[in-house]
This record gives sequence, C-alpha cells and structure tokens, in this order.
Amino acid sequence: MTREYSWPEGHWNWPVPLRHKHGVRSGDMIFTGGQVDMDAQGQVRNPGDVTLQCDNAMAYLATVLQDLGTDLDDLVKLVVYFVGDASVEAGILHQIGAMIGQEAKPAISTIPMPELCYPGLAIEIEGIAMRSQSGGRMTRRCFRPDNMPLLPPAFSHAIHCGDMIFTSDISAVSPEGNIEAVGDIVEQTRRMMDRLCSLLSAIGADAQDVLKLNAFYVGDGTAEDWATSARIRAGYFPDPGPAATGIPVREFAQPGLMTKIAVTAMRGTNGEHLEKHYAWPKGHWDWTTPLPYKHGNLCGKMIHLGGQVSLDSSANVVDPDDMPAQTRRAMDNIAKVLAELGASLDDVVKVTTFYQGSASAEALHENLLIRSNSYREPGPATTGIPVPALVYAQMVIEIEVIAMLEA
Repeated sequence: MTREYSWPEGHWNWPVPLRHKHGVRSGDMIFTGGQVDMDAQGQVRNPGDVTLQCDNAMAYLATVLQDLGTDLDDLVKLVVYFVGDASVEAGILHQIGAMIGQEAKPAISTIPMPELCYPGLAIEIEGIAMRSQSGGRMTRRCFRPDNMPLLPPAFSHAIHCGDMIFTSDISAVSPEGNIEAVGDIVEQTRRMMDRLCSLLSAIGADAQDVLKLNAFYVGDGTAEDWATSARIRAGYFPDPGPAATGIPVREFAQPGLMTKIAVTAMRGTNGEHLEKHYAWPKGHWDWTTPLPYKHGNLCGKMIHLGGQVSLDSSANVVDPDDMPAQTRRAMDNIAKVLAELGASLDDVVKVTTFYQGSASAEALHENLLIRSNSYREPGPATTGIPVPALVYAQMVIEIEVIAMLEA
C-alpha cells in the first residue's frame, strides 16, 4: 500500500507548529482529521455561527479528499462534533446531506459538546472515504432498516464497502424520532444493543465482526455512571471482543436520550469471518469491571485501538489531573499495544483525542504538542475534542488511534 499525506495549499492551520496532517491515504482508505472553520493563521472564522462554519468545514474536507484522489461521493463515514441543541443537530444533518447529495449515503455520527477546542468554534467534522487504488469507485451496500433510529435520507444506518462496515449512531430513538424509555439508561442500552445486532444481521455480519466500539453516555465522570451501561453493552460481545472507547457527555441534543453507540466492523465480501489478532500487553491498564474488550486488534492490514489512558492494572489513575504526564503515558500505552500487533507510531493514520478542558488554546496545546511530537514527520490526521469529564475522576485524557500496516 502507498501512503499519502495531505496539506492543501492555503488550508487552515493550528496556531502552533505540528507534525499532524489534514488527511492520510493508505491503500483504499482515506482518513481526514477534524475539519474546522479556521484560517491559515489559526484564527476561528465566523465565531459561533454553526451554519457558516459547517459549510466551510465541509469545503475543507472536500479539498482534503480531492488532494488524496477522491471526493465526497466516496465518503463512508462522517463524525460531527457540534455545539447546540436538537434543532441545531437537525439543521447540520440537512445541511451536510444537501452538500453530499444522494449518491454516497455515508454513515454519520453527531455528538453534541458544550464547547469545542477554540473559543467561537461551533462544529468539527471528520470523514473516512474509500476509493480503489486503481482510481475506480468501490462497490458499496447501504442499509436503512425500518426499525432503526430516524435518519435523513442522505445517510445510511450502515454501509458495507470492501471488507469494511461502518454504522451511524444507534440509540433508543425510534424510527419516528421519539425517545424510547426516556431517561432510563439501562433500558435504552438494551434497546440500542438489540438494534445493533439487528443491523449487523441485516448486513450479514454479527458482533464477532466488530473491531471498534464508540459509546457516548450521559454522565459526570464517575465509574458508576460508566459501569451501568458498560456491563450491558459488554454482554453482547464475545471474548475476545472489540477495542472500545467510552466518553461521558453532559447531555444529548434530544432531552431524555441517555446513550448512543457507533461501530466499525469487517466482514469479507463473500460473507466470511476475517481472521483477527488481539493485543493486551503484559501489565497493561484495566477497567474496574470485567469486560470482553481488548486494547487493540489487527484485521487484515487495519489496526484499531481503544481509548488509551493513564491507568494502572487495577484501574487507579496514574498522575492524577496532570495533563502532560497523562498524555505521555497514554502515548506510551499506544506504542505498546501497536508493538504487540507488529506496528509502531509510524503506522498510525488517524488519532482522536478526548481531553478534559474548555474552549481555550492553552487547554488543547498542553496535550496537543506532546501528542504531535510523539510522531515523526509526516504525522497522522488528528481530531481533538474537549470534554467536561472522562470516565474516571482525575483522568484527564483518552486517545484512540487507527493504524494501517504497509503491505
């Protein structure tokens, strides 16, 4: 596989020098970092205007894709972090849907945040696209089962392209757009997981094919908040299970919604299970409750790591509230998991970081510079999202990565 990196001329920039790039292509897979409405000097444009920022972030994303030999019609997954309520979320979905048209029908996730990394920033959008190395478009199957949460027609609940499967948000939102079991995270989690299994079955896949689980839930940063739904989710996966990241949010855009998930899976184009290898380095950190998840997995040439943090093997926070120290430890943990799968930081194509902080350059740069300097030039695409709290008190950063081995 060839590896290409994108930094289009005149593209937005951070106000500090970094090794990260705006996009990375490895074989058929194209990853963009979170695209935002900033200028080449690192200044936020159109502060607080989510509509204008959405247009400009999508324009930047399209430019990165074009620079890597692809376009919006090749999108298979979008993740949107935004500031706003249900009406803002609906407006964003309509706006993006109009921009990408009716051909691609990617999966999409929308995650509300109280604020983003710089003051005035209202939306950040990252994408994954797939285009054959020969230049041709890849065959995709798009799925919109009747029992899934309400979703605009421009998007799919799941998409199967090549061996890859991506899902949109799965939750206890009904097909009519109503919240089921309002405020009840236990019942919502069960319904959400049942829908995931039903969706995978419609594709011809199952929980064994899931490589990465991303879960968001209403919580204030305590283990008790996390454990309630984590135990239920875990019961749906075999052991060894997928890599996982769980992030608390203050609230979702729809009042009464308590949790939602999205997954990445791989299933052979002929319907066969694909061989996987799992990583749990000796002495690595662990959770406070038994779970089937592994810290990383390798399927084909693709590696997914769950969120890596600064914990010990008994789930005690190491270096409490110390952002630089926890960032270094999380990066060390990433390197250890990658090494067990025959990879290194040089193989990372996409990194997503959730850190405890607010909309300030100081909060972001405290960890961003350490993360960026962990990679050699050119570095991976990146997204950084501030959150009010993480799973455990005094844990202040969680970093997940996708890596791809060279042929």
